[in-house]
Amino acid sequence: MNYKIDELDRGIIKLLSNDGRMSFTELAARLNVTEKTIRLRYKSLLDKEILDVVGVVNPIALGLKAGAIIQLKVKSKSISTVIEKLRNLKLIRYITLTTGEYPILVQITVEDQDQITKVLHDINQMEEVTGVNTIVQLEVYKNTFDYLL
Repeated sequence: MNYKIDELDRGIIKLLSNDGRMSFTELAARLNVTEKTIRLRYKSLLDKEILDVVGVVNPIALGLKAGAIIQLKVKSKSISTVIEKLRNLKLIRYITLTTGEYPILVQITVEDQDQITKVLHDINQMEEVTGVNTIVQLEVYKNTFDYLL
């Protein structure tokens, strides 16, 4: 499913990336098209799974002030097993498969260092994990959802 977006689609996505609550009327005015056109394009972007509308949480406002990136080495042929176990750990918010020495990378955003330690203990209980490299985040300077250049 390879849908090519045009400039109007890009405009809608870019404006909604900056303000997800922008009305169809305002989108239409800013992009010089009718509101009906915006509604149809918006629905098409959703239907084609190019656009997903979600509320983005400010973790600091919720008291989540500590974060870490954790890289994992795993036993041969156990990547899928480890990923499934990681999915069940509530404090892990992001899991990705990477290249290199540590094929799995996870990210956590938690209340404090104690919760980072808890996640590390939980990971350490997984017999398939053979190595862990933890990078504690001290400060986040950019976190964007604008994927269009």
